[in-house]
Amino acid sequence: MLTNLEGLTMKLVVFGASGRIGTELVRQGVAAGHTVTAVVREGSSLQVALPELRLVAARAGVPGGLVDVVTADVMDPRAIAPILAGHDAVLSALGPRPSGSSTVLTDGARSILQAMGESGVRRFLVVSVAGIHSTGDDPFTKYVVKPILQRILRESFADARRMEAVVGASELDWTIACPPRLTNGAAKGTFRSNTEGTVRGGFSMTRADVAAYLLSVVDDADLIRKTVVISN
Repeated sequence: MLTNLEGLTMKLVVFGASGRIGTELVRQGVAAGHTVTAVVREGSSLQVALPELRLVAARAGVPGGLVDVVTADVMDPRAIAPILAGHDAVLSALGPRPSGSSTVLTDGARSILQAMGESGVRRFLVVSVAGIHSTGDDPFTKYVVKPILQRILRESFADARRMEAVVGASELDWTIACPPRLTNGAAKGTFRSNTEGTVRGGFSMTRADVAAYLLSVVDDADLIRKTVVISN
C-alpha cells in the first residue's frame, strides 16, 4: 500500500507533459517542491520554459531545477521503465483524440502499467473522462445530454472505457480521475469529487484544477483502486 507522504516532497513522473493538463501538473508539481520528470514524445516540448519553472520554484521557496524533461515513446514499456525507477508515483495526462479511431489512452495505460511493474513503482494516477459515467446523473443529463455526447465522441469515449478496464484490472495502486468538459484559465482552487457516481451539476472543470486535484491526492490511500468523478 502507498505510504502516507503528506508534507513530504515526492518524485513524480508525468506522461503527456506537453499537453495542457500535463503542463499544469509539471508547473504545479514544481511549485509544490516535488521533483518532476516530464516525459514528452519526439518532436514535442513543454509548453513552459525551464527557466520559468525554476522561477516558480524559487517563488515557492523551494530549490530550483526540480524538473527533468525526457523524450520517450510512452507506447514502448522497455523505453520508459528505466525512467520510472526510483519515483514515488506516475501521473498520466494523455488525452483522447477528438475524432477518428484512437487507442492512445488504452495503449498508453497498458504500456505504462507494464513499465511500472518492471520498475517497481506502484502509485498510478490517470485522467479519463466523466462523460462515460452516468450513475447519479439527473434525468436530462443521463437521457439527453450523455447520449448526444456518446454519438459525437464515440471513438474517444470507447478508448476511455477500454483504458479504464485495463487500469481497473491492475493490482497496482491506481486512481482514475474523470473530469467533465475541460476549460482553460486559472485554477479556481476548489473541486468536488464522487467515487460512487457522477457530480451533479458538474459540467466543466479547468485543466489547472484537474492538475491540482491529481497532485492533492497522490498520497491519498483512500483513493487506491478507485475511480473518481471530479468537477469544479
